[in-house]
Amino acid sequence: MILPRSKLNAQIEKMSPQDSFHASKKVCHLLRSGVAAIFGPQSAHTASHVQSICDTMEIPHLETRWDYRLRRESCLVNLYPHPTTLSKAYVDLVKAWGWKSFTIIYENNEGLVRLQELLKAHGPYEFPITVRQLGESSDYRPLLKQIKNSAESHIVLDCSTERIYDVLKQAQQIGMMSDYHSYLITSLDLHGVDLEEFKYGGTNITAFRLVDPDGPEVRKVVREWNLSEAKNKKGEISSIIRDNNTFVKAETALMYDAVHLFAKALHDLDTSQQIDIKPLSCDAVDTWPHGYSLINYMKIVEMRGLTGVIKFDHQGFRSDFVLDIIELSKEGLKKIGTWNSTEGVNFTRTYGEAYTQIVEIIQNKTFVVTTILSSPYVMRKEASEKLTGNAQFEGYAVDLIHEISRVLGFNYTIRLAPDGRYGSLNRETKEWDGMIRELLDQKADLAIADLTITYDREQAVDFTMPFMNLGISILYRKPIKQPPNLFSFLSPLSLDVWIYMATAYLGVSVLLFILARFSPYEWDNPHPCNSDPDVLENQFTLLNSLWFTIGSLMQQGSDIAPKAVSTRMVAGMWWFFTLIMISSYTANLAAFLTVERMDSPIESADDLAKQTKIKYGALRGGSTAAFFRDSNFSTYQRMWSFMESQRPSVFTASNVEGVERVVKGKGGYAFLMESTSIEYVIERNCELTQVGGMLDSKGYGIAMPPNSPFRTAISGAILKLQEEGKLHILKTRWWKEKRGGGACRDDTTKTSSTANELGLANVGGVFVVLMGGMGVACVIAVCEFVWKSRKVAVEERSSLCAEMASELRFALRCQGSTKPIRKKGRSCNAPTGVDDGRFHPLGSYTSYGFVSKEPIN
Repeated sequence: MILPRSKLNAQIEKMSPQDSFHASKKVCHLLRSGVAAIFGPQSAHTASHVQSICDTMEIPHLETRWDYRLRRESCLVNLYPHPTTLSKAYVDLVKAWGWKSFTIIYENNEGLVRLQELLKAHGPYEFPITVRQLGESSDYRPLLKQIKNSAESHIVLDCSTERIYDVLKQAQQIGMMSDYHSYLITSLDLHGVDLEEFKYGGTNITAFRLVDPDGPEVRKVVREWNLSEAKNKKGEISSIIRDNNTFVKAETALMYDAVHLFAKALHDLDTSQQIDIKPLSCDAVDTWPHGYSLINYMKIVEMRGLTGVIKFDHQGFRSDFVLDIIELSKEGLKKIGTWNSTEGVNFTRTYGEAYTQIVEIIQNKTFVVTTILSSPYVMRKEASEKLTGNAQFEGYAVDLIHEISRVLGFNYTIRLAPDGRYGSLNRETKEWDGMIRELLDQKADLAIADLTITYDREQAVDFTMPFMNLGISILYRKPIKQPPNLFSFLSPLSLDVWIYMATAYLGVSVLLFILARFSPYEWDNPHPCNSDPDVLENQFTLLNSLWFTIGSLMQQGSDIAPKAVSTRMVAGMWWFFTLIMISSYTANLAAFLTVERMDSPIESADDLAKQTKIKYGALRGGSTAAFFRDSNFSTYQRMWSFMESQRPSVFTASNVEGVERVVKGKGGYAFLMESTSIEYVIERNCELTQVGGMLDSKGYGIAMPPNSPFRTAISGAILKLQEEGKLHILKTRWWKEKRGGGACRDDTTKTSSTANELGLANVGGVFVVLMGGMGVACVIAVCEFVWKSRKVAVEERSSLCAEMASELRFALRCQGSTKPIRKKGRSCNAPTGVDDGRFHPLGSYTSYGFVSKEPIN
């Protein structure tokens, strides 16, 4: 028994919600009969009048309704959560979900008051929220169609519990109950709405719940009510829907708790003082003396009821209450977390449970996959017969979505985007095109291609983790091989060094000649057998000095050698100099003769930006063009200005067109595109190559409509494929094997294997120098032959031709290594036995003999 010493009798009065006059009359009638407390009413129009009378007569007034006009200093106790606190629960939940924008659908002005904290919390954000009111008509489709056309998928629905089903049903009819829509319903009695039709649609329907139907207190009370139902069918508490899915309305539970709260306060005070109930008149000034005591005690008491812990703060507002967060699933409404005023949102559902639920939903779905034709990601199959459906496509992206479907167990249908574009934002109309538009219109569930993850696209749609990382680079023709230079052996040293070496050679030779003549140790006796010679001989003549230095430079040496310290110092320094120079020349010669010299006018993006002869462009409306357009780097800004100013336009409608322009441009056009696409092209077109490194770093991802619940599952599948090496296998298959892949690898292998081989063109200059030297030697020999023959002919007073013919006949015999001479006739002044140094062929003189080079004693 709650009240062992007292008994409460309930007296129920029914009144019109709008008739405050009759409500006041009925309250005064109840006071005249004597009452201990008044519960209700639920109508805001009549409650204020009832409250005024109760405050005047000091009668406890207990309410269980939402009331934002709740006064602190009164005889009122309201068990309904305070509007500000309840609104904070909506704010915390929206923040926990990370909603950037949403639409509020409200029924009346009280709804705006109830959600004012949500409006304040959003503030002047980049993504504004929309507020729309339900009309008086029961047809909500026009309003819902406007919301659908705005591409908004987050809905906050504030309406009476009776209208929730009709709103959701009509939303389902116009396609607003998809996997990508989320509804936050502010009613605390969502568990009383028939949601059977919406269980399997995948729509996220969430609400707060004040009464836990699975709680032990609620089950106990419901069981007691079921037992007494047959006995009392007219009581207020028995007005509960009872079937297999028995539930208790929040209003009923609050009324139940209000009665028990008052009963507890009455019982506790009745033990310490005598509480009598006396009739009161609205026309008199008498008040009930125990009213304020009961109200003050109820504000400080703490108890547990059907709505949880009942506790009030120092201002008399209910505090520390807990709300269950419930979500619609295939099994019905399920608790996924709780909220309280101190800790906020606390999701009790684990990540594994949420992931398992999403995977179960995926396994029963057929995704529409939008894409565009782009090699090697999506291409039409080469077949003799006409193919339809998914069978008509092949490529990296097709294989990737197939592998993901095997991991997650879903079906898919591939469709091409109508305009064949990736998706770019029109800055003027703020509308998207291409595959992004298909996702925003919810005509497709996934978009897979070489679709770059950018900031603008990420704000519009959701992306998975990247399945391929890349960057912007430059596609250009391969550099032209320089033809081998005939005199390439001169390349290891610059022209200045060659000139300095020639100058040093001449200078050292002259210095050696001068020092040899100056030093007495370089003058020797020409006849060692004669101890008293008439003359001394110096072997370092100017010609011998030149010969000595050139012999040292060529590392061949000579028959003469310096004897004096000064000349040896010159020779030593010259030999050290030649050691360094010849070693350096030899080391550098190998690189210059074996490394192919390539003539490339550009090596990086800076080279492109510094010139205007070579035009360059990118895909129109793609992420590459957006990168240069939005970049703050001066070089890229200059490149963007150049590309925009070019006429005809340097932008292309597709990557294929860009590649063709590079090929046909013959070095006059460079195309900026993703590095992975460049890798694919240069594997098949050996005339093209990638110039420089990557200008940025980004990735390709699978796009899906905003707020898609499948992003985590698909990202997990991509990560699994990456760890298993499937992504690398797919890239190798479509880049290097299929559709002509690897065509340029043979040329690369051949080039690398023959890089060290030298052809005649590389060393031909050496042969030219050799032949030139031989020719010059022959010319000098002829000149010497003619000069000597002329000199002999003059001395012997004979014909030049006869002398030359005689010498030529002797030379052409090619026999013997000695040459007989004829003694020349002596003059009167010539000393006897002195050789004049002239050699004469056999038959030139009438008498023969041998001339000794030694003096005749």
